[in-house]
Amino acid sequence: MRALCVPGPLQRSRVRTSTISSLFLDQVQREGEATKHLFQLGAIPPGPVPSSPVPSEPSKPGADKAMPWKLTALLLFLAGVVSVCRARARTDLLNVCMDAKHHKVEPGPEDELHDQCVPWKKNACCSARVSHELHRDKSSLYNFSWEHCGRMEPACKRHFIQNNCLYECSPNLGPWFQEVNQKWRKERFLNVPLCKEDCLDWWEDCRTSYTCKSSWHKGWNWSSGSNQCPTGTTCDTFESFFPTPAALCEGIWNHDYKFTNYSRGSGRCIQMWFDAAEGNPNEEVARFYALALSAGTMSLGTGPLLLSAALMLPLGLLD
Repeated sequence: MRALCVPGPLQRSRVRTSTISSLFLDQVQREGEATKHLFQLGAIPPGPVPSSPVPSEPSKPGADKAMPWKLTALLLFLAGVVSVCRARARTDLLNVCMDAKHHKVEPGPEDELHDQCVPWKKNACCSARVSHELHRDKSSLYNFSWEHCGRMEPACKRHFIQNNCLYECSPNLGPWFQEVNQKWRKERFLNVPLCKEDCLDWWEDCRTSYTCKSSWHKGWNWSSGSNQCPTGTTCDTFESFFPTPAALCEGIWNHDYKFTNYSRGSGRCIQMWFDAAEGNPNEEVARFYALALSAGTMSLGTGPLLLSAALMLPLGLLD
């Protein structure tokens, strides 16, 4: 049954097949009985109604009249599959880990997370080892150096560490997952709505540090084993490469984030970092966007069309 629910931007094949089977079979049975009841009540013009949707002996006289019911059952079956796929889409975007090199398969407690990654210790997609590596310049994870243009200010570096922790540890970014075809990951997140304060503080604390590129996603010289400035580039302040907070937050990691005017606590933006003692505010944000995305899909989906077709089919075939 898994193949019937094709994974897309809003659907990820992480649900047990037996659960899906049980759900849509129950739904099909209910909708089939409802359709038959409409005929019996006269809500749909009458016609011969077989004693069961699928006669046990199709070769008997009158068996051809059972064909509409077979087709009705098939369409109801497909409608049930679509509905279940949609229902699972809402929850399958929540509490999930990205399919990438250093992420866990599923989130869970990690009591030994390090320093800036501690807020995720109750439910994390990163391991303790990964959290330690995220704090190191040129760590073994990606061999990436923040200080490719000399010393980075500690206040600036703190934001990059927090960004790393969010990227590797958060289970609340599912609504923004996109499939990619890269050696080190099969998914990324795109246009995550970042809280205004997080972006402003990041830019303010980094504006006097130095870099040589406006996009850190690719284009580096890796000949030494770690990232170096490409030939022909020169180092300058962050402010010269990122003249506004939005330019920094949206450009540096190739649109991982989207600059917003939402504030922390609004329930509409992701916080790059938070106080674990007050709970994880990003859980509420992920729920809001997952439901919004699923609602948008349902309004344009094919389920209602399939169900309507199933109800209309006998009108022309039971004459």
